[in-house]
Amino acid sequence: MSDVIVDHTQKLEEAAVPNNLEQQDKQDEEQPQQSVQENAEYEDEELHKHLVPDITQLPLIPPSAVEFNFASYFAPDFMKPGNDQYVYRHANGLCVVGLASTHLAFKDKGGITAVDFNVGKSDRSGMKVTGKRKKNAQHFESNTALCKVCTNGDSYIVRCCVKGSLLEVNERLIKQPELLHSSADREGYIAIIMPKPADWLKVKASLLSLEEFKKLRALC
Repeated sequence: MSDVIVDHTQKLEEAAVPNNLEQQDKQDEEQPQQSVQENAEYEDEELHKHLVPDITQLPLIPPSAVEFNFASYFAPDFMKPGNDQYVYRHANGLCVVGLASTHLAFKDKGGITAVDFNVGKSDRSGMKVTGKRKKNAQHFESNTALCKVCTNGDSYIVRCCVKGSLLEVNERLIKQPELLHSSADREGYIAIIMPKPADWLKVKASLLSLEEFKKLRALC
């Protein structure tokens, strides 16, 4: 009787071997598929992280176009107390120069009434730069006068702040000086200057960052 049971058990084990092999083959086939699927899910998750920002990490106030496209620097009390100017530097090296919001001209009663580019020995608004090589561009020092900003009771000289080639002055200010009040850091800019890399590094050391300027003028 025991021989019959042993023989029957052996037959059951032998019959089970192919089934076990089939199950193993199925598992081997399923594992690569699961691995590919897991990798795909991981890549989708990583892509989602890059494309969709974490809302908890977003600033309460989105950056302005100036803050997003330019690095902001400031020249406080440039050549004279209260003559605060900004220098916005683009990634391509161009520098936009204008009056900082703390400039004395904005504190005069009646505000700014006129902008005159006829300073020094030439009228800055008469300069016309052409071509890729910026033909006719004049090279100025950081203390060179760009224009004169007039109020009811005083006038202020606005200077280059950076050594470089004067590419453009904002002629709109001649007829629309009020742009300095409404958007001095945008449509009310004074001029665009292209400094050489070496000259920029020198002047950059004398300028303040946005955070440093805010602390200096207690704007925080």
